[in-house]
Amino acid sequence: MLHLTFCYMNEAKLFSERLQESMLTAGYEARPVVLEREFNQRYWGKPLTVQAVRRWLLGNAIPTQDRLQVLAEWLNVDPHWLRFGEKLSGSVQQQRKRWDAKMTPQERQAIEVFLALPPDKRKMVGEIIHALAKP
Repeated sequence: MLHLTFCYMNEAKLFSERLQESMLTAGYEARPVVLEREFNQRYWGKPLTVQAVRRWLLGNAIPTQDRLQVLAEWLNVDPHWLRFGEKLSGSVQQQRKRWDAKMTPQERQAIEVFLALPPDKRKMVGEIIHALAKP
C-alpha cells in the first residue's frame, strides 16, 4: 500500500510540474488564485476553491478527467500529456476528425462562434445547452 501511495504522489508531483509549465507558457502566473479564477470561468460544474486547485499546483492531487480536459483546453495542451507526460499517437486526432466530418456547415459555424466567445459567455451557453438537454 505504501508503494501505491508513493507512486500516486510521484505522479501528482509530475502532473504539477506540467501544469505549472503549461500555465507559464500560456502567459499565466502559476499561482492558486490565478488557476482558480481561470479554471472556474471555463468549468461548467461546481466551482472549485483556491485550496482545491492549490493541491494540483503543489503536487498533492490530480484533477478528475473532466477537470483535466478543461485545463488542457484552456492551456492549449494535449490532455494526455498534461496527465501522463506523453503524447498519444494519431488515434485521438483521427477520432476528432471523424466527429468533425459528421457536422453540417451550420453546426460547424455554430461551434466556431461558440469557441470564439469569451470564457464567461461560453460557460453560460454551456449551461443553457445542458438545461435544454434535460428531459
